[in-house]
Amino acid sequence: MKKFIAFLVVVIIGIQFIPVERTNPPVTSDIDTPTEVKAILKKACYDCHSNETDWAWYTKVAPSSFLAVKDVNDGRKHLNFSEWDFNKEAKYKEEIWDEIREEQMPPWQYKIFHSEAKLTQEEKNLLRNWTTNK
Repeated sequence: MKKFIAFLVVVIIGIQFIPVERTNPPVTSDIDTPTEVKAILKKACYDCHSNETDWAWYTKVAPSSFLAVKDVNDGRKHLNFSEWDFNKEAKYKEEIWDEIREEQMPPWQYKIFHSEAKLTQEEKNLLRNWTTNK
């Protein structure tokens, strides 16, 4: 058992030296929304869906760093508020509301360290109204 624990410690220390690229590319086309909506998006979505990621402490410690970088890269590929394509705005809004309504976003694992990302019913209503143009 001692050998296994020693091996595990060596592996955990060793993976800290594997580089991961945490980037924040320039904002090229920011979404234009009402102030209240923008505040909700910034607190619950922007870390994974924009080029304005706040790289928290756990994104610098392996193995969580690997997962965080993968999640941010995947999130930006799917929807990036910092590279907003106004030609696809209706589609984006529909997808945003679908994910929120089905409680897929923000994901549960993100909300563990970011309790502020948990959306209240009032915030969900604001987002629903914005995405459905009511």
